[in-house]
Amino acid sequence: MGGPARHVAWLTAATQRAGIESILVAGVVPPGEDDMTYFALEQGVIPVIIPEMSREISANDLVTVWKLLRLFQRERPDIIHTHTAKAGTVGRVAGWLYRWLTPAALLGHPRSCRFVHTYHGHIFHSYYGPFKTKVFLAIEKILARMTDRVVVISQQQYNEIHDKFGVGRRGQFALIHEGQFAIIPLGLDLEVFSQWEERRQTARKDLGLADTDLAVGIVGRLTEIKNHAFFLDAAARYKQLFGLVETASGEEQRLRFIIIGDGQLRNSLEEQARALGLQDDVIFAGMRNDPESFYSALDVVALTSLNEGTPLTLIEAMANARPVIATAVGGVVDLLGSCNSKASKAYTICEHGIGVKSHDVDAYSQGLKFLLESETLRREIGERGRAFVEHSHSKERLVADVVALYEELLGQGPAFSDKPS
Repeated sequence: MGGPARHVAWLTAATQRAGIESILVAGVVPPGEDDMTYFALEQGVIPVIIPEMSREISANDLVTVWKLLRLFQRERPDIIHTHTAKAGTVGRVAGWLYRWLTPAALLGHPRSCRFVHTYHGHIFHSYYGPFKTKVFLAIEKILARMTDRVVVISQQQYNEIHDKFGVGRRGQFALIHEGQFAIIPLGLDLEVFSQWEERRQTARKDLGLADTDLAVGIVGRLTEIKNHAFFLDAAARYKQLFGLVETASGEEQRLRFIIIGDGQLRNSLEEQARALGLQDDVIFAGMRNDPESFYSALDVVALTSLNEGTPLTLIEAMANARPVIATAVGGVVDLLGSCNSKASKAYTICEHGIGVKSHDVDAYSQGLKFLLESETLRREIGERGRAFVEHSHSKERLVADVVALYEELLGQGPAFSDKPS
């Protein structure tokens, strides 16, 4: 459940319409997490499901590699494009076996097949302990050596993955079509958000908001990496320090905190909200499959993650002209745009929202106060954000970049005929 699942469904459907024979292969989700197969089906994509492929490491990974190898032998792909850490590992290992397990390889002629891997985020910090993280990092460095093109979704992500953690050769990371690495930002269907203003009142009623309420929403799976506990701590600190929101005219408005999403931490987060005295201030809205509606109900969209690639939730928020406040991690920095670091010591005022360092609850609550006090400021930031995503994050731009990448890769090898990619 999340941005990568939507991304691969959109991409598969769009490349098929562009004349590329494409097959989407997926595993199964862990207990307590929702499945997004319904979203792929809505796009006209029927995924090939491998039940043994799951997020955790197990002996089933060997079965997964074997099933992928058999699939590759049957379909004879020109390009194997993997996404996320686990699928990226088993997919590229099976792809390497497919390339070299052929009699022609003895004569130095392995099968013609190119490998592409997209990092939507990374697991090099904040997911696991030091030892496990070092093991996964070493694996990723090995896998990068067998990958023809590594795709990152933002400049900041490139800085982390390559410069900080040393994954990949320097020639791999480059702007599109200039080396092994390519920077291809996420893209989404922006048309579905075009009528957000008309849906705002209905969406607010659905969430139980009064006309005068101000709503700060956070969207995402209820897992440790999204750090919803920090969001609740910031809400409690805001309530403690500032109480109600006071507008420029001196009126007071009630502030509601909306948590949209579900996951394994739902019960513990509800207990935390009660312990903080927020039971009347926080709404747990659960999983929602209508982003074209619920974003319009919010006045500010928050993100508190410890680690991110480029969060789709912030792009969707900006597509709805919503200002954002976010921890400045990973690709979030690129989404926020240019910033005025001198405006405040606690938080950073940027083109498309407010950036805050991780773990600084006081700074987060102060940045939120800065946004909530001015409707004009929220509207200006929201409009700049919408213009930004319309220019940089359209689905059409994403598909054009990926198709161009595929064409470039196929042009580097021998002639290809009518095999599927």
